[in-house]
Order: sequence, then structure tokens, then C-alpha cells
Amino acid sequence: MSTTRHLVNRRRRLATSPTRPSPAAELLTRPTEETATEPQPETAADVQAQPAPEPEPGTEAETEAEPEPPRRATRRPRSAALPALLCALTVLLGAFAAWAFGSAAALRDEPARQNTALTDIARTSEVKGRIGEAVGAVFSYDYASPARADRAAETHLTGRAVRQHRDMLAEVREQGEKQKLVLTTTVTASAVEYLDGDRARLLVFADQSNTRTGKDEETTYAAAMFAVDAVRRGDTWRIAAIDTFTR
Repeated sequence: MSTTRHLVNRRRRLATSPTRPSPAAELLTRPTEETATEPQPETAADVQAQPAPEPEPGTEAETEAEPEPPRRATRRPRSAALPALLCALTVLLGAFAAWAFGSAAALRDEPARQNTALTDIARTSEVKGRIGEAVGAVFSYDYASPARADRAAETHLTGRAVRQHRDMLAEVREQGEKQKLVLTTTVTASAVEYLDGDRARLLVFADQSNTRTGKDEETTYAAAMFAVDAVRRGDTWRIAAIDTFTR
């Protein structure tokens, strides 16, 4: 095989040479090449025994570049900050949910949310009328009929207001018979500050006149402002506490 390969390479070089050899030269070289021993067919054992031929310089055959092995994709390690970030977000969301739940509960429990003084007009008008009558009755006194004041107190007062009313009118009762006193209280305005079911708080404005009907008749006038806590008992409202805004 090597002889045949050399012959082919020689012919290629002669074909590409600028000076073509004469026919005589070809005749001189041809008998030599043709008389060369022709290659005998090689057996499989001879092919395995012979080393692989090395490429001749100047040949047109070019060794193909071996394909590069594929690069293995390097897997990036997961960032350790991602689980920590997720945990932090979970904690923040949990804290926000707890805060929102507590705020909603506080708003539901806030007295201002339960105050129906401006929404329940009928109940507001009822408590204003009943407490206005009660204030006028319990803070009026006639020396000639002290039992009337006692009945008014039993009808319109309850709880702590009973003792408070007794202390406030103690001096009037003591001086009433001597000075023939007549105390009259008239409610001029009132406002329901708070109303929740059977409980209410009112701000009351009243005019009071105190008249001495003895020898030297004399009448004095005064304005009063105080707050009362009212509770519903049965079908009526009663005064449960009196706040005169004094210590």
C-alpha cells in the first residue's frame, strides 16, 4: 500500500509542477513504476500488525479536529440566604396577622364603636326625657311637703346615687323648715354622651331657684352642670351615679 500511495503523491506533485516533464521522462519513469512489484492483498492479520500510516506532509487530506468533550454544566449551590429570607417573611406575616387581629378586636371592644347615642334616635330621645324628669324631681324640695322629695328619690335613684343625693340635699333639709325653703330645679338642656343597651351617660344643664318664704322673702338663682350615669330598670330609666366634676 505504501508504494501505491507514493506513486499517487508523485503524480500529484508532477501535475502541479510549473514545468511538465517530457514524454521521454514519463517513459523512463513509467517502466520502473509499472515493473514494481504490485502489492499483494493483505490479510486481516497483516493489517492489524502494520502500524497506522502517518500522513505525508503536503497532502491535501487534513486531519479532522477531534470534537471537544461536552462541558458538564456546573450546578450552582443553592444560596443559604433563601431559606432564611423565607423564614423572616413568615415571621413578619405572622406578626402582622396577630397585630391586625388584635386591632380589630380592640376596635370592636372600643366603647365608641358600641355607642348608639347618634344612631338609635328613639332610645336616645327616651333616655333624655326620662332622666330630665328624674333630675327635676329629685333636686326639687318643698319644706311644706318633704315626703314628696323622699318619694322622688325612691322612684328615680338607684345604687350610689341614693347616698350622693342624700349628702347633696342634707343642708337644704336641715334649713328647710327654719327658712321655709323651696328649691326648684329645671333641666334646660341635656345630651346623651354614651348609650349602650341599658346603660347611658348624660350631661345635664339645669337652672335652680332657691326661695325663702319667711319674713324676708328672697329668691336666688343658680345654674348647675353635672353628669349622671343612668341604667334601665324595667320600663324606666334611673339615675345610678351623679358626677358634679368636683373632687
